[in-house]
Amino acid sequence: MTATTEITHHTKVLNGINQHWVSAGQGPPVYLLHGFPETWYGWRKQIPVLAEKYTVIAPDLRGYGDTEKPASGYDKRTMARDVLALMDHLGHERIALVGHDRGARVGTRFAKDHRERIDRFVAMDNIPTRVIADTYDVAMARQGYWFFTFLQVPDLPEALIAGKEETWLTHFYRGWSYDPEMLTPEEIAVYVRAYQQPGAVRGSCMDYRAAPEDVAQDREDEDQPIACPVLTIWGEDFSAVGQAYDVLDVWKGMARDVRGVPIPQCGHLCQEEKPEVVNAELLAFLDGWGG
Repeated sequence: MTATTEITHHTKVLNGINQHWVSAGQGPPVYLLHGFPETWYGWRKQIPVLAEKYTVIAPDLRGYGDTEKPASGYDKRTMARDVLALMDHLGHERIALVGHDRGARVGTRFAKDHRERIDRFVAMDNIPTRVIADTYDVAMARQGYWFFTFLQVPDLPEALIAGKEETWLTHFYRGWSYDPEMLTPEEIAVYVRAYQQPGAVRGSCMDYRAAPEDVAQDREDEDQPIACPVLTIWGEDFSAVGQAYDVLDVWKGMARDVRGVPIPQCGHLCQEEKPEVVNAELLAFLDGWGG
């Protein structure tokens, strides 16, 4: 964060769970939904820039960070309702929504279930859940999706990761970045502390264990494209997204109005690895958003 950015932490029981979020700035509301293995902290390089023009809301998703980690409710329809409850609490009738990774899955469901409440949507380095289900095989697992299966095994991931959170997380931060040293040890330590909290590893596992329900929800309305404008941004050098799929073509199958921006020399954590590019694209896409 910059020294001039005032960021405020909040907690409130909404949609049946204690939600944590941060806020900054004033203006039309822009919601930022993080992915795995991150928290709201993954948006620290966007919040100061966006807060100059917008009210920025960055929650910890259900099961992550300082938000409650219940035993259920990780299907994306329920997680989208978490966002809706937060909007209602804050008095935001309509938002611009930016989602990275898991946050983009929540955002996709939100854009379909609550069409009147979203003005525009950014899906960052994400292939929709249904598309992954339709294309998943051993080759795709080797390409980078192995942990989708691993995390769905009941109880075992939690047992193996306990006490080794730093090793587990660092594997992804290093392996998913074009520059393996992109995150400093101090930045990684922030995430490690978050994932060492009681129930945190289980929370992220439960997010992935909801995949069968998520796919079923996505199949119900696969013939109903997202109506609002969509921007998809991805790192060209991430093996599981930019190097595995025609990302723009995939998203053209999801929405009526789509623009795509590949980022060269960039891995999965686009907003952290290439913040200047991401921030410029977000500001351009948000231009004209008046709340």
